[in-house]
Order: sequence, then C-alpha cells, then structure tokens
Amino acid sequence: MFLRALATRPYPVAVSRLIASFFGTGLILLRLRGSDLGSGTVASIFALGLALLLQPRGIGFQLGAFVLATVASLTAVRPFAADEGDPGWVVIDEAAGTLLATLGLGGAPAVAGWAVFRAADIFKRAFPGVATAERRLPGAIGVTADDLVAGLYGLGAGWLLEWLL
Repeated sequence: MFLRALATRPYPVAVSRLIASFFGTGLILLRLRGSDLGSGTVASIFALGLALLLQPRGIGFQLGAFVLATVASLTAVRPFAADEGDPGWVVIDEAAGTLLATLGLGGAPAVAGWAVFRAADIFKRAFPGVATAERRLPGAIGVTADDLVAGLYGLGAGWLLEWLL
C-alpha cells in the first residue's frame, strides 16, 4: 500500500525526467552516440562512486542514499513507466540497485557487489526473481523492483567477499 502510494505521487515532468535519468547520467550515451543502450551501466558507475564516497561516513549514510534513491525511483519513474515501460535512459532504478548492492561495503567487496548486481540486472532470466519482479509488478514498482532484487544478489556477493577477505 505504501509503495503504491509513493508510485502515484507525481513530480512535475521536468523534475521527474531529471531524477529518472539520475541527474542526466542516463542521457550521456544517448547524447554521445544516439542510443541509450548501456545507460544503466553508466549510471550505476556513478552510483558506485557515490557509494564509495559515502562508505567512510558509515552505513547510515549509505542506507540513507539507498532509501532516497528508491523513493525517488518509485515516484519519478511513474510517468515514463506508464507510457514507455522501462526506457533505457530511466536509470534511477539502477542507482537504487547499486546503492543496495554496495550497502555497508567499500573497496573490492563493493566493486564485486556492483559487478554481480549489473550481471543480475542485465541477465535477468539467469537470476531467479529478477525478471519476475519486473514482469509481475505494475509500472514504477516493477521498474524499480527488478533492480532491487538484482541488488540483493550483488549485496550477497559483496558481503560474501567481505567475509572471505
């Protein structure tokens, strides 16, 4: 109920576009080469940088960034998910997934978590639950949920590496 209420609260379209593109990172490849293919990876690299910058401040800052990105995704993606499904330039969901995959991690474990997250997001059918989350949940919730499920795979891998090191 709470998630559905978040997904129906609209921002002005220009603000939604700015947030949905993760402050323009989802538009970089479209601008450079005319295609947004790979924009999720570009945005998630920026989100990884943010996670690594926040890591020395503690897990609370990383958790705050994750929650903020998730709420922003659920609200800002709504007008575009209704019209276009999950357009390639809409990447705030990848930022939320990256921030989940790196939660409490720094260094090599964070990079490993990010890499597993991207693999799970790109190869959805190979990771149980990722494609299902997007397919079965409506609109912005589905667009965001698949990245959060993929983020959980990354988080598990990152924490496993942290434990092994």
